[in-house]
Amino acid sequence: MAHFQRIGLFGNLDLPEVKDSLRKLETFLVSQGRDVIYERGTADIVDWSVKEILHASEFAGAIDLGIVVGGDGSMLSASRKMASIGVPLLGINRGRLGFLTDISPDEIEARVSTVLSGDYVQTRRFMLETTVTRDNEVIGSGTAVNDIAMHPGMSVRMMTFELYVDGEFVYSQRSDGLIVATPTGSTAYALSAGGPLLFPELDAMVVVPLNPHTLNSRPIALHGDAQIELRVSTRNELQPVLTCDGHNDIVTQPGDLIKIARHAHDILLIHPKDHNFYSVCRTKLGWGSRLGVKTIDD
Repeated sequence: MAHFQRIGLFGNLDLPEVKDSLRKLETFLVSQGRDVIYERGTADIVDWSVKEILHASEFAGAIDLGIVVGGDGSMLSASRKMASIGVPLLGINRGRLGFLTDISPDEIEARVSTVLSGDYVQTRRFMLETTVTRDNEVIGSGTAVNDIAMHPGMSVRMMTFELYVDGEFVYSQRSDGLIVATPTGSTAYALSAGGPLLFPELDAMVVVPLNPHTLNSRPIALHGDAQIELRVSTRNELQPVLTCDGHNDIVTQPGDLIKIARHAHDILLIHPKDHNFYSVCRTKLGWGSRLGVKTIDD
């Protein structure tokens, strides 16, 4: 019995290499007797006739697996769309780093074939959600797979805010902002800001300050169920911007209350059986190989 019979295809980058991989993937899946359904936005970028098209919101019960062609940004977009549906996602890397899209284009047939035969591993990743409240009214909300960042936007001035965790005051800070990241997002913006790497399936989140005006402010690792509050100081002369996965900017004002917590839905990611987080880090981050063992690049 086939493990995945109806496959949904995602690819939101209108690039020749993405379209080439989508065509190659569709041809292979059809040759394996699978039904292929294109996500609406993906069907709009390809140059050939597509048999079956659905909006992502219509995929519930219609597909068994989603395959995303693109970079990590494409996977983040598909994950946010599909989380509430509970359909697992597999990634074909057509981007740069590819922490989430871990199959290379020249391995599509070999690697996807093993997944279709049931030889794979599945990981569960949690997301974050945020709301911004002003004068007791919610004026904005968002969802993130990687991170939620509060930053100055176009301004070069620092901001002042207070951090609370589970109702307890942690600190006030003057800085360029703050990043709250999931384990998945610990390899992204938070890493660039000096945050730690978290194992992808760890039940934790990390709070990373952005250029704090102090020598003793460090990232803090919190439990995955932590309830975070950021209170924008009324002393600010700027309007901090809240960004979810680099999108969905919410402009805040002094006095606003920002709440960040775990999202109700997790995302499911499919990887080839030999997927290894530490191997990915060695490849993507340039970590050293075993001493005395030559690699292909030597």
